Amino acid sequence: MKIKMIHGVTIVAVSLAVLGGLAFAQETNKRTVKALNGLSFSDFKGYEDWQDVAVSETKTSVKAILANPVMIKAYKEGVHENGKHFPEGSKVVKIEWLKKVNTVAPYFVEIPDILKSLSFIEKDSKKFPESSGWGFAEFIYDRATAQFTAFGKDASFSTTVCYKCHITVKASDYIYTAYPLR
Repeated sequence: MKIKMIHGVTIVAVSLAVLGGLAFAQETNKRTVKALNGLSFSDFKGYEDWQDVAVSETKTSVKAILANPVMIKAYKEGVHENGKHFPEGSKVVKIEWLKKVNTVAPYFVEIPDILKSLSFIEKDSKKFPESSGWGFAEFIYDRATAQFTAFGKDASFSTTVCYKCHITVKASDYIYTAYPLR
């Protein structure tokens, strides 16, 4: 009886240590992972508490777009629609999840499932003059290791992929997502 109890306690202790280690590894990774263009995950510390701008959906995923207080203030002042530019220090994060059908809802609704990636955009004209003052980074989440890795093969990813796409919305200061009426 005593041996079974010791065995059970050992299994619980090892399980908690592994889960704690994964959580610690993820937090450590968030503090240290950096895109090749210099945009750091840690530059967006506290993004989880930022206000939502809007949501978007693709065929396979759902995304929440959040902005820091600097950018939210600019949105509320009409920057996206009035042709003015977002101020220095504006930051936005796009959290993307694979989606699934909510099987307990009384109607059809799709909800976030597995975290896919986090994309960051920061307005800093001194750091990112080659992309109209905006720095871009995407961090892919690996569920098995609870780690984020920067997407892209070299520092040009920010300008050759992200900025190249955002040029199409130059009139709204290179930002796709508007701040809808609420």
